[in-house]
Amino acid sequence: MSHGYATMSVASILAETAHRMPDNVALIFAGQEIRYSELWEQTRAYAGALRELGVGPGDKVALMLPNIPDFPRSYYAVLALGGVVVPIHALLKADEIAYVLRDSGASLLICAAPLLAEGARGAALAGIPTLSVLVPDEMYEQAPFPRLEELAAAAEPVDTYVPRDPFDTATILYTSGTTGKPKGAEGCHFSLVEQVNVLLSGTLDLEPADRILGCLPLFHTFGQTCVMNMGFRAGAAVVLVPKFDGATALQLMNQHACTVMTGVPTMYIALLEAAKANPDRPPLRYGMSGGAAIPVAVIERMKEVYGIDVHEGYGLTETSPVASFNHRGRPTRVGTVGTPIWGVDVEIADAEVDDRIRLLPRGELGEIVVRGHNLMKGYLNLPEANAEAVVDGWFRTGDLGTKSEDDYITIVDRKKDMIVRNGYNVYPREVEEVLSAHPAVAMVAVFGVTHETHGQEIMAAVTLMPGGEAEAEELIAYAQERVAAYKFPRRVVIVETLPLGPSGKVLKRELVARFDGDAIIVDEVDEVVDEESRPVG
Repeated sequence: MSHGYATMSVASILAETAHRMPDNVALIFAGQEIRYSELWEQTRAYAGALRELGVGPGDKVALMLPNIPDFPRSYYAVLALGGVVVPIHALLKADEIAYVLRDSGASLLICAAPLLAEGARGAALAGIPTLSVLVPDEMYEQAPFPRLEELAAAAEPVDTYVPRDPFDTATILYTSGTTGKPKGAEGCHFSLVEQVNVLLSGTLDLEPADRILGCLPLFHTFGQTCVMNMGFRAGAAVVLVPKFDGATALQLMNQHACTVMTGVPTMYIALLEAAKANPDRPPLRYGMSGGAAIPVAVIERMKEVYGIDVHEGYGLTETSPVASFNHRGRPTRVGTVGTPIWGVDVEIADAEVDDRIRLLPRGELGEIVVRGHNLMKGYLNLPEANAEAVVDGWFRTGDLGTKSEDDYITIVDRKKDMIVRNGYNVYPREVEEVLSAHPAVAMVAVFGVTHETHGQEIMAAVTLMPGGEAEAEELIAYAQERVAAYKFPRRVVIVETLPLGPSGKVLKRELVARFDGDAIIVDEVDEVVDEESRPVG
């Protein structure tokens, strides 16, 4: 299907900056600086090697790479050939990798040495070849896969990128399916390029002199768009962090004078902890947070400790990803995910009506729906899932929220995470905000477990700040004092870590699977509380 004569390519993001700002630093990694001209030259050589292996327009190439320079080299090389990039989560196991490779129709896997054990097995199961990067000579016998660096050194580099129809698929990103198998969301060149242009025009300020800490995984939409593509479009430098920990991140930000931090809430919590042991502060201008709700207490502490505002935004893989944001230059409204970005509509619809979109008035609680230039093309080969997800042109996010008179969006919770206790709706996020304000608490996940009397009972899993001390009973009492009787968690467990997805979201389904069915002791307080909180009628 032709859409006229316009062309577009995500590869132009790197190519154009390399042409206009060749001497700007693009990447800082392991003490090395790589300039834009060098990165584009390396990318063209990688593309030349892939072309010799038969990769061409429309071919899908999977990447299993951590945050190393080979990620952008490979990503833009595939796109430069008119191919489609299929990034794979670095922690997947062989069977899961094989599923993504088969489902996407990938013809080749590019895999980093540390991930070959699972990656190469997954590729073998799917019946496709593996190329390696970063395999040293002494390891070659154990990992005898063609090395992309060697092939690139011998190949004829491509001259430039292949122009594409703006609506051709550029990436297939697999969403961590909360139910069933992961779905491949297809992103087109137009949506991905327009997303970056809109973010750089009025949403955020990013200059060629900026240095961004690149600690979000680039295989995920947040890091790919809001760090790599956006950083490269602006001509800024990205400091790559292959494995995040707070102390290393703070040290790198100080060493390389980082001005912008982009992360998920757990990263900000780790930076606050690292600041206790390291008195040096980087010249940060602001932070961006997404992936999961950031507790208000963490935003306030970042202001005290690092002197910056953390701007929270909202989006999903299916929305490329940003749909709304606390824009730079406008008042940040803590506790909200800001206002819709330019050209994107974010509204609240009746969550109970499935077959059409019935928009609700301002201030009413409902399902957040999105339409605009940032929507995916659809889920690969899943027409039924598409019909369910996009209704009347609006993408149904599955998140519940409200929209104020002046356009600020507040997320209340995931539709499927809502707990119904004794007929009352309890939104876990509200209880999480309360518990996360306790000084000893680092992270909280509140979820519902089945209960024979109340339908569902409220439970919380909590991690503590290093050196923080709190007993479960103390946290239950803390919440009981601050929320209505039907909302406080009857059981709190203190855990070492919470199960996290690639975007930093807590995987509540894993917690429910672990704790559902455990007996919850109902004491006398509960009995009194339940009499008070039983719905009338």
